[in-house]
Order: sequence, then C-alpha cells, then structure tokens
Amino acid sequence: MAKTPTGKNTSGRGQRDLKVKVKSARGRTTSSTRWLQRQLNDPYVKRATAEGYRGRAAYKIMELDDRFRFLVPGARVVDLGCAPGGWAQVAVKRINVLGEKPGKRVGRIIGVDLQEVESLAGAEFHQLDFMDEGADDQVKEWLGGQADVVMSDMAASSSGHKQTDHLKIMALCEAAAYFAFDVLEPGGTFIAKTLAGGAEGDLQKLLKQKFTKVMNIKPPSSRADSSEKFVVATGFRG
Repeated sequence: MAKTPTGKNTSGRGQRDLKVKVKSARGRTTSSTRWLQRQLNDPYVKRATAEGYRGRAAYKIMELDDRFRFLVPGARVVDLGCAPGGWAQVAVKRINVLGEKPGKRVGRIIGVDLQEVESLAGAEFHQLDFMDEGADDQVKEWLGGQADVVMSDMAASSSGHKQTDHLKIMALCEAAAYFAFDVLEPGGTFIAKTLAGGAEGDLQKLLKQKFTKVMNIKPPSSRADSSEKFVVATGFRG
C-alpha cells in the first residue's frame, strides 16, 4: 500500500483527489490567482485535456445536444464566436461532416470569430465580425444556403463589474439572435450563452415571437458558482 513520506495512506476507497494550490505572484491579481487555481482543479478542464477537446465548453454543447438533439447528421451549423473551436469539435462528429457514420447524411459547419482560429478537420473557420453589414449573406454563401442551427458561446470581455458584464453579454445575445433570424431555415434552432442579471426579459420576449419553444438551461458542466446559463430556442417560425 503506497504511503506518503509522512506515512499517510494515499490509496484505497474514499481517497480524495489532491487539489493544486496556486501561490500569488508579483503582477498577478488575487482574482487571476483564484481563476488559475480553479482551472487547475476543474475536473472538466482535466477531462477536456485527456480527451483532446479544445476546452471545457465542449461538454456544455454535448449536454445541451444530448437533451435537445439539434446536432443531427446532415445539419448545417453556424458557430458564432467559435474560438477556440471546442463547440465545432463536437458538432463535426455529431452532424457527420467527415462521413464517419455510414448511411447518414453529411453535415456542414461554418465558424466565425474576430480572431483567427486554429484549423480543425471538418470545420470551416472564417475571421469575420458577424455584426458587419452583409455578414449574414456571406455566411449563407459559405454554407451554401440557410442554416439549421445557429449557436453562440460568445462572451464580451470582462469589465469586472457584474451588471455591466451582464448587459454586454445580453447585447451580444440579442445581436446573435437577429443574425439567426436572417440565416436560419424554418424549424431551425438557436442556442446562446447568457448571464443571469435581470435584463433577460427582452431577449426572451423576442425569441418567443420567433420560435415555438424557448428554454433556459444550466448544463451540469457549467460551474455552479457562475451566473452563466444557455437559452435554447427551437422551431424557428421563419
């Protein structure tokens, strides 16, 4: 039975994982130290590294799709704010872009972001501001038609002020929703990350006018201490 230098048992049932502690360093703020420590001890971060995903966010879209089944073989998907590409990684397999599911339709995914994104087999990434005039037409041209799914894991840069950050991300969500109205096929699905904070009502009202069903979900992989949640709107009315 393995023992530490102090003689304490390190194996057997009931053993707890050792947590990594991060010391503060010159130039590093207290909040960044806490963030780093949380990252190093996050089981989803460790799992993403072990399974080859580009980030823990991959598990959020997996859990949402496991419940609502919008990433089906043959689906045409637009991923807004796609960096670093974790959501696209999941979508490529589920919509069968590479034809790995014999007899199933082959899908397509277009990812856009303000920054350049490392290439990914099966995904087509473009450096583009989706709010630019004509961006919707450009995406439809790349996609070869209307989309079945528009998904967004975008978050505005943090200001450190909770209410300001909430308003910024809700403005992004609303812009993403209007983009979705322009590119979605009737019956399509829209998914976007939001932050709780009081300004969600306008977005909910807007989406309920355009979709048959609108739900707010906090997937298991979303951190419990985060105000993050996701809106899933299905059945686009066109």
